[in-house]
Amino acid sequence: MATELEYESVLCVKPDVSVYRIPPRASNRGYRASDWKLDQPDWTGRLRITSKGKVAYIKLEDKVSGELFAQAPVEQYPGIAVETVTDSSRYFVIRIQDGTGRSAFIGIGFTDRGDAFDFNVSLQDHFKWVKQETEISKESQEMDNRPKLDLGAGGLSLLPPPPGGKVTIPPPSSSVAISNHVTPPPIPKSNHGGNDA
Repeated sequence: MATELEYESVLCVKPDVSVYRIPPRASNRGYRASDWKLDQPDWTGRLRITSKGKVAYIKLEDKVSGELFAQAPVEQYPGIAVETVTDSSRYFVIRIQDGTGRSAFIGIGFTDRGDAFDFNVSLQDHFKWVKQETEISKESQEMDNRPKLDLGAGGLSLLPPPPGGKVTIPPPSSSVAISNHVTPPPIPKSNHGGNDA
């Protein structure tokens, strides 16, 4: 399968990210970073965004050991896996998932606005690329599914008639008379080598 051939590439690394347990979302309004205990992050570490095929992965890792703390697969952006908060450009809510399919929403934040910008742009660029790849493969599939031009007998009827002249081309069918069939002349027997005279 193609997934075995896909390799993981790194889109973005940010050495300093804070993680917050967040309260459940209140009704339909968006998440607000001001509802979190911003001065008391639950975890701090390094953030790495990688991609494998069309999916991006936000990985939260220990700064020293590189051990994975949590990971959030992102299949579309913007989407449910990554949301911006309503009151700051430096904080996001991501949906982390473990290998068993369980998921949880956590808050992440960057001290530097530039890091938040890079995080955002890395995801946008990845999904812009995914969209282009999808369109290109869709176009090539459509090309494969188009009827092939028959350039054999009767194929000339695809050409428009020359300007000014009336050309009648018989419709291609199996009942065309073989009046224009030319039989090759018989090959004369050669006198070389074959006869004992």
